[in-house]
Amino acid sequence: MSARPATDPAPSPGATALDTFLAAYDEALARWPLPVETLTVPTPYGATRVNACGPRDGRPLVLLPGGGATAACWSANAAALAGAGHRVLAVDLVGDPGRSTLDRPRLGGVPELLGWLDAVLDGLEVPAADLAGHSYGGWIALRYALHAPTRVRRLALLDPTQCFTGFRARYLLRALPLLLPPRTAAKARSYLDWESGGTGLDPAWRELYALGSAGFRAARPVTGPRPSTAELAALAAPVLVLLAGRSRTHDARAVAALARRALPDASVTVLPDASHHTLLTAHPDEVNHRLTAFLAPTTADGG
Repeated sequence: MSARPATDPAPSPGATALDTFLAAYDEALARWPLPVETLTVPTPYGATRVNACGPRDGRPLVLLPGGGATAACWSANAAALAGAGHRVLAVDLVGDPGRSTLDRPRLGGVPELLGWLDAVLDGLEVPAADLAGHSYGGWIALRYALHAPTRVRRLALLDPTQCFTGFRARYLLRALPLLLPPRTAAKARSYLDWESGGTGLDPAWRELYALGSAGFRAARPVTGPRPSTAELAALAAPVLVLLAGRSRTHDARAVAALARRALPDASVTVLPDASHHTLLTAHPDEVNHRLTAFLAPTTADGG
């Protein structure tokens, strides 16, 4: 199988919550500061949308968003990463808000989630790539690096959840209702404003996230255990961990200490002024600088 240009139907005149979301998604993508090639990758689990930019012969960099965030969350980062020579491949998670489609009620656990990402890379004809994930996408990226170590050259984890420790109890009390009916845009906006302190969120992305929560009411993330100490010790790829100092999902400094202990060779940094949901957009210059420096190819890997 191979990727093909995406051909998305326009929303109908009588817009449903899903139609409104899809229109907002396309508008968000149109605001990216560089041309985006939209691809559809067939997989055994459904069609996956990949938003590609940067040189076609550049070093592949797969970006995985947090739950509900969609590939549009990388709007402040894609141009810098593409400008550094990467072929940026921003993926919509299957079974999550976005333009990927799942051809079954849900994925059958972590093995199918990892099999889906195998199929995406196969469809893109990418034997190995750098991999970066934010939040839930960080957990998927880490799990994938453990699952397919020869396919992950470098691994960047951006305020990842469930990788080194669990969630704060107070965060769960605010976040779990998003998965319970009624799933509304207003509930999602309130959650984002609470987590971010009401500052630093990109307004267009905030609205897209809220519309996705209302438009994809059946979406459920595939969850699984945190990697064990032994699994982390066996991780082959170089690792960057960027943490949001004001994240309400977890104690960033405690996570940093755990990450350094588990991965002594990793580069671990806490950005003190970022919250979990503003890390990518409120401080793009620092995030992009650290990402491009970490992802720069070296003589050891043919750069």
